[in-house]
Amino acid sequence: MTTDLQGTLDAIGEPLSATTFVVVDLETTGASPAECGITEIGAVKTRGGEVVGEFQTLVDPGAPIPPMIVALTGITDAMVVAAPRIEQVLPSFLEFLGDAVLVAHNARFDVGFLKAACRIHGYDWPRPEVVDTLALARRVVTKEEAPNRKLGTLARVFGTRVTPNHRALEDARATGEILHGMLERLAAFGITHRADLATLRDPVSEKVRRKATMADAVPAKPGVYTFRGPRGERLYVGTSKNLRSRVKSYFTKAETRRPIREMVDLAVGVDTVVVPTELEANVLEVRMIDRYRPHYNRRSARPERTPWVRLTDEPFPRLVVSRSAAADGADLGPLRSAADARRAVEALEQALGVRTCRTRLTRTPRADARACILLDLGRCAAPCLRGDESGYAATVQAARAALRDDISPVVDALAAEVAEHANTESFERAAELRDSISAIVDAAERAARLASLRACSIVAVRRDGDAWELISTSRGTLVGSARVRSGVWAAAGPLQEAWNTFELAEPLIEEQEMILRWLDRPGTRLLHVDGEWSSPLTAPGRHHKWVDARRLDRGRLADTVR
Repeated sequence: MTTDLQGTLDAIGEPLSATTFVVVDLETTGASPAECGITEIGAVKTRGGEVVGEFQTLVDPGAPIPPMIVALTGITDAMVVAAPRIEQVLPSFLEFLGDAVLVAHNARFDVGFLKAACRIHGYDWPRPEVVDTLALARRVVTKEEAPNRKLGTLARVFGTRVTPNHRALEDARATGEILHGMLERLAAFGITHRADLATLRDPVSEKVRRKATMADAVPAKPGVYTFRGPRGERLYVGTSKNLRSRVKSYFTKAETRRPIREMVDLAVGVDTVVVPTELEANVLEVRMIDRYRPHYNRRSARPERTPWVRLTDEPFPRLVVSRSAAADGADLGPLRSAADARRAVEALEQALGVRTCRTRLTRTPRADARACILLDLGRCAAPCLRGDESGYAATVQAARAALRDDISPVVDALAAEVAEHANTESFERAAELRDSISAIVDAAERAARLASLRACSIVAVRRDGDAWELISTSRGTLVGSARVRSGVWAAAGPLQEAWNTFELAEPLIEEQEMILRWLDRPGTRLLHVDGEWSSPLTAPGRHHKWVDARRLDRGRLADTVR
């Protein structure tokens, strides 16, 4: 069951027809912002293709204007002698700019001068979004239309009413008309909103841009999207707070990842599922990846890579790293990485006396069997030589009890070894054991948290911005979520009722940990609980006593070795 809020204009994005642009042009005494000055600023503010304001002023550059510049622009020393200096002009220009999109032809030149002037005179450069009509022209205008991308040439292509003449305001007016002419062409490729402007800097092939129409019917709401290939196969699954904007970005931004470029090339359609909360979107994503294994999701080959430590099923068991928990509950995990799991195995072998050899032993020892040095060191019962008479069964029983019920004696023994190695200045070995203890502690804590979540069903709520976010879980599985501005209890009722109708599946570890992270956030409150629920930090599960008592010990153990 899901409940959503009505979409807002912010979620949909600002259309270019409502975007404010400030088109600017500068005349200067030369090409270097560090050595030359500004002689004139002209700017035009437009919205929806209409001019809503203009800004123009001559500027005293503080130095003579070179004759070549006078011949080009017609601006003389006499014309600027009574003009304001740039430090007097900047406040008015920055106010005129506001939060609009800044547009210029060869924007690097104009923006470079403006930023340098702000830096020299102590003004903060507002870092506006910038559109360069020169770069845009390389995409929009063919060589047949314009052999070069000069402002005068583009003005002829787009038939501007104003002819550029190397004076700031006239050139800004012409640039504004050129901008809107190019945006009209780009609309056919899905560039229709302000958020799409960032994509104009990225080279994207025309073939890919034409696919942007796939996003036309996609809602601008949070959820999950799935790209499909020519045979209807699922190519890629992802999530976004704004599905329409995210899907469109695949066709309007230059993608650097080769597999994703291949995916975009193959894609012929996109499916979306709208959900009310980010958590539900993330959970649905991992479920779909686990179920469908889309070729272009990197984790599809191994969607659930959580390692566990457990005993093997053989006459004389040993400890191994496994991708699944033990059927009898005698395991440690889940651990965060295979490296942590290997460290845990080595530490547990040492503390429990479990055999370290990787050979699968028969119940009756082989005639040519030989024991390793661990027998001489008194660290192995050598079932390879002695069989059932070795007493190894007691070792396995103790290991099984530690993994299934209480691992604290093992950790106590390892902690004592850390202190002993530190006292004898064997710091490297002490550090290795410390890291092993840390991995074991973390695995036991995770097991306790997950056991607590699986022991009950919950409806919880927390404030998120201007709305309330609710989730419903049952035995570790997300049942549904809702997002409402009011009527929290009314929304909670159907979420609770869904416990009885939801078809429970075996939840992925990743899904359960997403739920726990959501519940851990400040301000979360439980509305309905069915079953045994405790705080994730005091969960009544395996190893819980040890976890509570040991939470601060990791800091102490970390301080033992510098």
